Amino acid sequence: MKTMSEEMLMPRPVRDSQSEMAELVLPNDANPLAALLGGRLMHWIDLAGAMAAHRHSRSYAVTASVDHIDFLVPVRVGDLVILKSSVNRVFQTSMEVGVKVFVENYIADTAQHVASAHLTFVAVDAQGNRLKVAPVIPETEEQQRRYDDAGRRREIRRAELERRRKARR
Repeated sequence: MKTMSEEMLMPRPVRDSQSEMAELVLPNDANPLAALLGGRLMHWIDLAGAMAAHRHSRSYAVTASVDHIDFLVPVRVGDLVILKSSVNRVFQTSMEVGVKVFVENYIADTAQHVASAHLTFVAVDAQGNRLKVAPVIPETEEQQRRYDDAGRRREIRRAELERRRKARR
């Protein structure tokens, strides 16, 4: 019989972490030109990423980093924003989560890619101590590509962190 901690560390497929959220852009979310504020979109991206991290780790998860975000098309008041997220890869206590954002104009029945981001979350307990996370199992070619790419991005993030540490000395 498996203990609770052994069961928590059993590998899980990417699909178990897949999350989707929708937000309607209201005037309070927009700038004077009636376009969605970038900061509001970043907030939603963080929430969508956290949902996937929580689902996979089955624990609290805190944001450790966000890779750059390019805003590809404007999002207007009245548009429906769809955010899709899933865990790309797990590294001991951290997870890279991918978030892809779309805007749907439900009147015109159109959808466009707005932005994508990669976030790193760390699993923690109620006291903030790091927790080991179960490995993720990619099941499709696309999931395997994202898994492999996450390893390369991690090396880039680590090299940049080391460069900044040396620059502070």
